Amino acid sequence: MANAPTHCFLITAQAPAHALGHPFLTHVACSVVEFYNNTPAAFWNSFYNNNQNKFFKDRHWLRIEFAELFEWTTDRKSASEGHADAGTVKEDVHLADSSDSAVSKSRGVAVASALSSEPSDAKFRIMEVGCGAGNAVFPLLADVSDPRLFVYACDYSKVAVDVVKSGEAYDENRCAALVWDLSSTELPPNVQPGSIDIMLMVFVFSALHPSQWNQAVENAYRLLKPGGLLLFRDYGRNDLAQVRFKKSRLLEDNLYIRGDGTRVYFFTNDELADIFGTKFEIEQNAIDRRLIVNRKRELKMYRVWLQAKFRKPISAD
Repeated sequence: MANAPTHCFLITAQAPAHALGHPFLTHVACSVVEFYNNTPAAFWNSFYNNNQNKFFKDRHWLRIEFAELFEWTTDRKSASEGHADAGTVKEDVHLADSSDSAVSKSRGVAVASALSSEPSDAKFRIMEVGCGAGNAVFPLLADVSDPRLFVYACDYSKVAVDVVKSGEAYDENRCAALVWDLSSTELPPNVQPGSIDIMLMVFVFSALHPSQWNQAVENAYRLLKPGGLLLFRDYGRNDLAQVRFKKSRLLEDNLYIRGDGTRVYFFTNDELADIFGTKFEIEQNAIDRRLIVNRKRELKMYRVWLQAKFRKPISAD
């Protein structure tokens, strides 16, 4: 069993008790449950057919929350700019307590030592699972000019992958967009096991059915190098999106169907520890609570996200 998690808190903005009470929910009709669970990619294809690359904003906040994506090299714009764009990012920096920082730093030193034995021109491979329209991939490629960088952009929506491939910044010498289901029993084509340095999962694990979690974790473990890092961010229990669901949207406990037919699950930190802790060392398992105020409409919105960092043991075969 991997190390027990430390539940660190990014921001404390707890919703009042009455705001966390869910409306009366009824389950999705049994006659269509199988349809939703068996054809998830079709709903995401429809989503990207309708929205293309216009729905999600570019994830420039990754420089702050997941600096590991950038700090492996100095050959990047943000190194010379001193993270000048940080002031425009609405998300706040998480500072782990001293014990977490020390553990993470010692592991990072061990990993860096192991990787230093590779040839100087060896590729540094980053894989984003659930790449969507490329809102993380393209900012990463734009910032990092190091020729060693190679990015795999994976999604089980063929339409999303086609959107990435059609982007002006798409360069086959630096990036490969692939149709791949994270819960598949097969690894993505032309990607070798144990070849990925960093894997990114942002609001993608929640789209899986709980019965698919173990296979997804196994795939991530197989793809990462020993010492490789999995960066994770997803919906937390009692997030505004969960509280807002109306009747006839519940598939199973904490698993819902949106109006467009896509699935979403809302996690707890303990669940993440159970899901990933059997394979990975847990370097971070945090809850990010944010109070967002719309003063014009006089609305208070309580968001709950989970953020985690999982390390494949350096001694893994």
